[in-house]
Amino acid sequence: MDLTTLFSFTFIAALLVMSPGPNGVLVAKTVPTSGKAAGFANVAGFVAAFYVHGALSILGISLILVQSAQAFFIVKMLGAAYLCWIGIKALLEAWRSVSAPRNIEPAKRQRTLLKAFMEGFLTNTLNPKVSMFYLAAFPQFITQAQGALGASFTLVFVHSMLNLVWFSAMVLLFSRLANATRSGAFQKWLKGITGVVFIGFGAKLATLKP
Repeated sequence: MDLTTLFSFTFIAALLVMSPGPNGVLVAKTVPTSGKAAGFANVAGFVAAFYVHGALSILGISLILVQSAQAFFIVKMLGAAYLCWIGIKALLEAWRSVSAPRNIEPAKRQRTLLKAFMEGFLTNTLNPKVSMFYLAAFPQFITQAQGALGASFTLVFVHSMLNLVWFSAMVLLFSRLANATRSGAFQKWLKGITGVVFIGFGAKLATLKP
């Protein structure tokens, strides 16, 4: 793989990682209540999900989902339901905080690292923005003349490392601002925005066409 292709992919993937989406919202919600370790577990889940997307794209399973209307519909609706469920939970929490406003202390029963990892993994796996990137843009950087398998996983590795750096920085930022982010007003608005964003992404995924 030549350097021009690698740099082009890195630039496009960086824009994708840094653009607003459910991954960043999840980190912003996790760190204030469950701590920095849980935030990093979210990030580890994001990274693992990239390899799932990459493997599906490389093996052609994603193409099968796109070509099979029934398979695509099932996967799409499962993903949409999961994202909407997270959004509805966040909106309900925001509504409760309106009726009983208070500063938020670290949760007595914090997310386990496994739970935080799975939240990050499922959120990124079911993120339609990442799915469409791997279906549409990702194959454009691989040619038949190259060692397709090695080149493909090189790009997946680059994408996952960009994700690791960006969201780890976000975890550290929210950890440093822990006192401010635990205020009742901040949590109320954050949960409300979280709910709207996740429901929006769920609706976007539900209306996605093959």
